[in-house]
Amino acid sequence: MAERDNRRRDRDENPEFADRLVAINRVSKTVKGGKRFGFAALVVVGDQKGRVGFGKGKAKEVPEAIRKATEQARRNLIRVPLREGRTLHHDMEGRHGAGRVVMRAAPAGTGIIAGGPMRAVFEMLGLQDVVSKSLGSQNPYNMIRATLDGLRAEQSPRAVAQRRGKKVADILRKPEEAGAEVAEA
Repeated sequence: MAERDNRRRDRDENPEFADRLVAINRVSKTVKGGKRFGFAALVVVGDQKGRVGFGKGKAKEVPEAIRKATEQARRNLIRVPLREGRTLHHDMEGRHGAGRVVMRAAPAGTGIIAGGPMRAVFEMLGLQDVVSKSLGSQNPYNMIRATLDGLRAEQSPRAVAQRRGKKVADILRKPEEAGAEVAEA
């Protein structure tokens, strides 16, 4: 029992992760004597260096729901490669249910152009320059899932080069340059 408390204390004191409450929802259950209220919380957690996750928690009290959501989010972290630690490597699209999001890399100084739940994901991820648009569902749960679906598809040039057995410079070369080499040979 004491070991579990120590682990919990270590995790709470670890300032490595920041969390953002995205949505809180009051739900009710009608019973014989009236209504019983509960709360559902949606939380995004990240280290602002390329790791992000989300979680949802339900409880009778708001703080307990937030705590449960935060713990679940920390268990479900994904790693996303960032270009220069500030933006995406390439444009991408994510889908979940009726939710669809489009995310584009942006030049330095653009900032985060995104709505509600997507903004929370990008801030916790550590992105500084990104342009995004949410199409379809406005449900925060589906928007976050669609955003993470798109971010999972992101690949760094290093990973692509390694998979193809090439050099990073060959992957990043412009198509015109590659065409000129072929014409010379």
